[in-house]
Amino acid sequence: MTDSNTPAVAVPELTLNNGVSIPQLGFGVFQIPPEETRISVTQALATGYRHIDTAAAYRNEAGVGAALAESGLAREELFITTKLRNGEQGNTRAAFEASRKALGLDWIDLYLIHWPVPSQGLFTQAWKEMESLYAEGLIRAIGVSNFLAPHLDELLANSTVVPAVNQIELHPSLQQSELAAKSRSHGIAVQAYSPLGQGQDLDNQVIAELAANYDATPAQVVLAWHLGTGNIVIPKTVTPERMRENLAAAKIQLSDTDLQRISALENGHRIGADPAVAAFTQM
Repeated sequence: MTDSNTPAVAVPELTLNNGVSIPQLGFGVFQIPPEETRISVTQALATGYRHIDTAAAYRNEAGVGAALAESGLAREELFITTKLRNGEQGNTRAAFEASRKALGLDWIDLYLIHWPVPSQGLFTQAWKEMESLYAEGLIRAIGVSNFLAPHLDELLANSTVVPAVNQIELHPSLQQSELAAKSRSHGIAVQAYSPLGQGQDLDNQVIAELAANYDATPAQVVLAWHLGTGNIVIPKTVTPERMRENLAAAKIQLSDTDLQRISALENGHRIGADPAVAAFTQM
């Protein structure tokens, strides 16, 4: 940890639709084994990350919580996101409390429905419970993940609180531009997971050329593209050097022309499951 507890890189913040600020560049812990999570999050916090994204389904919330407790950082300096398991949409309050206990926190900054699982028909019920938790001050902002346009329409028609965030798979080769635009039209911020295409987008010739032009790594160029187009982004790595490199992407400002060159790389290549039909319980 730095002596002043001040991050070496100034990460931009976005203001969500309820006035809550969120660091635009965070640290994701998807696929980090539970036994390694405490170490990785400790390293991320020492590097300067203040936004940590986890989920009950990742089974590593306790590791995140241990790192937070040991960090010496004030709770108000941190932004912590976790998510509701698909199989617990009918038992949202208990699931939330289990996550809060595992993280060792009095409140959660952002709580998301992890997947809509439309075949269950439960996400509007889960949302109403989340609205109650939000009203009680246990969550600073509530949102969704992997919600496509029909899921957003159904939720918005049956809710009081508009989601603050829609976290979706988003990278140069899958930009989901119409979904992102629809989300933003309702005041819903767009958060990108698998922001580097799980590494698959980094070998692209355009990305390599821009990396050379900006004296940056390919990953930094892609992350700078996300930041420049207004996405919240949560890259994951367990390597301290890459943690530093990813965070330093906040210092890179791509030209409008170069942003457009990366945006032209869309090819519809989805890596994860299709939210229209995904039905796994995550239990």
